[in-house]
Amino acid sequence: MMMKAKSLLTGLVGAAFLLGAAFSAHAADTLAAVKAAGTLKVGTETAFAPFDYIDAGEHTGLNVDLFAEIAKELGVKIEWVALPWDGVFPALEAGKFDIVAGPATITKKRMERYRFTPPIAEATIAILKKAGDTTISKPADIAGKTIGVGKATAQLDQLKEFSDTLPTKVDVREYPAFTETYADLAAGRIAGVANSLPNIAFVASQRKGTFEVVLPPFGKKSYFGFIGLKDADHAPLMDAIDAAMLKIKADGRMAELQKKWFGASFDTPDAVKDPAF
Repeated sequence: MMMKAKSLLTGLVGAAFLLGAAFSAHAADTLAAVKAAGTLKVGTETAFAPFDYIDAGEHTGLNVDLFAEIAKELGVKIEWVALPWDGVFPALEAGKFDIVAGPATITKKRMERYRFTPPIAEATIAILKKAGDTTISKPADIAGKTIGVGKATAQLDQLKEFSDTLPTKVDVREYPAFTETYADLAAGRIAGVANSLPNIAFVASQRKGTFEVVLPPFGKKSYFGFIGLKDADHAPLMDAIDAAMLKIKADGRMAELQKKWFGASFDTPDAVKDPAF
C-alpha cells in the first residue's frame, strides 16, 4: 500500500513537472513561432485614416510605416490581414493574426481583456462638420443633431456620454466604417462625425473646403495603442513588440512618423496603466 502511494505521489510530481515544462515551452511559442515563420501577422481595418487606409489601391498610413520599423527590430516581415473593425477582436482571439494594428483607444474595459502596446498617439474625441456650417461652432452645438460614429468604438461610448450632458440628446448614427460617415457628412445626410482628433484633423486637411474640425476636443483625454492577447503564450511576443516600440520612440522615429501623418508629434506616455475611462 505504501509502495502504491509512493508510486502515485512520484507519478503526480512527474506529471506536474512535465505539465510545467510543457507550459513553459508553450509560453514562448508565439514569439518563437513568429521568428521561425519570419512573419508577424497584423490584423486591421483599412478605413481609419491616417492610421490605415487605401490610397490609389495601396494600403498606407502611419501603422504601415510604424510596423515596418517594428519588423526591422524583430527581424521579420509583416503580413497584413484586413477586415471590418467589429470583427478584429473576435479574429484576434481566434488566432487569425498575432496583433491588431487598429489602433484602439486604451480603455479600462479593454485592458481587462487585452494587452496594449505603448501609446502611439492621443485619441481624445472631437467633431468634424461640413465647411461653412455656422450652426456648429462648439461641441455642445451638436445637441439634437444627427452625428455619425463608428460602430463598436470607444468614440461611440464617448459620444453617448457627452450626449447625456446636453439639453437635447444627439441622434447617434452608427456606421461599420468611418469612411461611410465622411461620405454621409459630405452628402448632408448627417450634421457631423465624432472621431478622435488625429483622424478628423487628417480628413479635414485632405478635403479642405469640404470639412472643418470643431474645437476644442471634448470628453476625457485618451490614447491609441495596438492590441494583443493578454495571456502567457503571447507575453514574450508582446514584450518584444513593446521593447521595439520604445526603442523607436526613444530614437525619434516615432515622432517623425507622427509629424508625417498628423502634422505634429504627440507627447505620449510609455504606458497607460490607468485609463481615464
